[in-house]
Amino acid sequence: MPLFRRPAGLPTMGQEIVDFLRFVVRPRPGPRLGGRRAGSGMRADLGLNAPWWRLVHWAVLLWTLNLFVFAPLALSAADAGGAQHRLDIHNLPWMTALIWAPIVEELTFRHALRRPAMLWWFVPLMVSILVQGAGVASGLMAAAAVLLALAPAWYPAGHRWQAGWRLSWRGRRLMRRAYPLLFHVAALAFAAVHLFNFRLNAMALVLLPLLVLPQWVTGLVLGWMRVRRGLGASIALHAIFNGGPLLLIGLILWLAPELALG
Repeated sequence: MPLFRRPAGLPTMGQEIVDFLRFVVRPRPGPRLGGRRAGSGMRADLGLNAPWWRLVHWAVLLWTLNLFVFAPLALSAADAGGAQHRLDIHNLPWMTALIWAPIVEELTFRHALRRPAMLWWFVPLMVSILVQGAGVASGLMAAAAVLLALAPAWYPAGHRWQAGWRLSWRGRRLMRRAYPLLFHVAALAFAAVHLFNFRLNAMALVLLPLLVLPQWVTGLVLGWMRVRRGLGASIALHAIFNGGPLLLIGLILWLAPELALG
């Protein structure tokens, strides 16, 4: 069997791009895309629901857009405002980029996109963990939060909404109306958090959105991926997306260590 054979029911990459663009214009907590283990249960939510190479395709698309379109705009804004990135190329944050950020940020900004009842208590919990940054205490808190996120898998179905995992019928109607706002606020908040990756140095406020334009676009794709495929897929895509640039930097410094001098 070919390694990259498209499973039955899996949309083409072009069809997924069209679906993403339509979704961004009109976000909705609709059904998942066809593919592996499509469904609404917790087990399906944690699966990739697509071959791994399809996630790589999306990562490559995002890298290309950022490299040739959005990153130049962000760099121009940084140069104009005097902002500096905090990344230390001598100490690349592999664990943070590949494990911490994908799990914690996806739970913070996108888990509630399919479970909005958790918006009022789970998101503040995750925000408090995110603010602390990677560490032992915050890691233990994140592990406890993951267990809470998985609670619907074993909690009695008839009582989940009472415990804050499911909305009432009226709550679902209200959330459906407000869903576009929820989706886009989550993407904007995700982008805004990445301003802390920079030393802003009194940068003009008008330039700040350009500085995190790549993260905003990436957040839109990750939000679509979370809703249309599941949390597992958005976490995996997030890790792949973060890992690519770090791997490139690591290879460059390994092959040409003189670039790290000075």
